[in-house]
Amino acid sequence: MELDATQLKKWMELFSKKITANEKYLCELDAPIGDSDHGFNMKRGMDAVVTKLNSAPDELTICLKTIAMALISTVGGASGPLYGTAFLEMAKESQKSNNIVDLLEAALAGIKKRGGATIGDKTMVDVWSVVIEAIKEDALTTEKIEAAVLATKDMIAKKGRASYLGERSINHIDPGSQSSGYLFESLLEVINNK
Repeated sequence: MELDATQLKKWMELFSKKITANEKYLCELDAPIGDSDHGFNMKRGMDAVVTKLNSAPDELTICLKTIAMALISTVGGASGPLYGTAFLEMAKESQKSNNIVDLLEAALAGIKKRGGATIGDKTMVDVWSVVIEAIKEDALTTEKIEAAVLATKDMIAKKGRASYLGERSINHIDPGSQSSGYLFESLLEVINNK
């Protein structure tokens, strides 16, 4: 699938709505293993993204850079730099390709480099990796996204603040994985033209 600026704006609008609707839940997920502020931070970031995109031209690279800058400047904690890096890498990639797999693979490489996480570390990387493979196979479903998010519950956190808890991080869904779940559910809606 090729991504254009109009679809990107729709994707971010849907993502912002999901973050707003689940702000409290994301904070609750963050309470036992983080700072209890993931939902609040993500909502603040997505509010800024939607506002800035409203006045951005319909040009994919510019829109992706706009998203990255809004997230980096407004989202606290690790999430701002990680999500910001993801969209910044997509912006760079979009100068060569607007294929969604190429864009997401560039984003994931940026997230891994920035956060030092790999698959199985109980981070957003776990969800992004599964989703990208499913998109490649044209087999992305809400169920696959939800399963990838839920899979982080049984993992021991090896990166980020949750890693300080060691085995006590088990039985908690990673908040960044959950917000990534909302990101990809929103993308799926765009892909399916809902």
